[in-house]
Amino acid sequence: MVEPELPLLRSRLAPTPSGHLHLGNAFNFLLTWVLVRSRGGHLLLRVDDLDAPRAKPEFLDSLFLDLEWLGLDWDSGPEGPEDVRKTWSQQHRRDHYESALTQLRQQGDLFACICSRKQIQTLSNDGRYPGTCRNRDRDFSTPETAWRLRMPDSAPVLVHDWPDSEHLADAASAGDLVLHRRDGIPAYQIASLVDDVNPGINLIVRGEDLRESSVVQLHLAQRLKADSFLQIRFLHHSLLTRPDGIKLSKSKEDTTLKSMRESGTGASVVYKMFARWRNWSATSDFQQVADWLEGFCTHDPFGKNL
Repeated sequence: MVEPELPLLRSRLAPTPSGHLHLGNAFNFLLTWVLVRSRGGHLLLRVDDLDAPRAKPEFLDSLFLDLEWLGLDWDSGPEGPEDVRKTWSQQHRRDHYESALTQLRQQGDLFACICSRKQIQTLSNDGRYPGTCRNRDRDFSTPETAWRLRMPDSAPVLVHDWPDSEHLADAASAGDLVLHRRDGIPAYQIASLVDDVNPGINLIVRGEDLRESSVVQLHLAQRLKADSFLQIRFLHHSLLTRPDGIKLSKSKEDTTLKSMRESGTGASVVYKMFARWRNWSATSDFQQVADWLEGFCTHDPFGKNL
């Protein structure tokens, strides 16, 4: 098989310091790292700490220790927690997110909404926003007001799947999502999009639970005329789950990398676990992250079986 010709890969690790990292995070980071390293690409570390009330210093400190424990390196981004706080925090880029939101407002793509989560749950059978404030022309400057995306009835986007396929999707099914929260914080969808456009990211590796987010961000990129984002390739991988089928979660206090690291467990346990999960052979030799890279190149060089 001839490998498809692809541009130099530029991807990112984007941990959120809202809890200790778990095995699902490690799997995502390893996949991203190995795809970039196997092709001589560029890897950025980005810390998604825009939600200041949930971002804790102890989690920020821990994630750098976890990345070191896993043996992962990166080419640009913060070198440690203090570097995040001084230079790389999303708090320093709020003006970029607000600029994108202003553009959407001026184009009529947003509307103001005063509905609480409890009110929405009362009015909606499926938990999705029922459009209560959509046509009420509320003031964006009113306190405790969210800014929602005015999603059209049809919002087709072309999704470029890793490594060399594509499919059409419709962002309209996501509904009128919040892009600027009631507490004044820009939402993940807009911040992540802006942060992927500016450094020229062209590969995003995500869990399959974020497919809808990818489609929504492609629609936003269309509205913002962020053409480079429309060319990004996405790899949506399967999720690690608990025995009951529920995906691993920081909030559920699933097995953390911190607990493994502090118990004296070596990262080789993680490499072997993922290799077995992917049905790779000869996993007993997976002692370092370089062995994971070699195993990937041997068993799944296109990253198609993820």
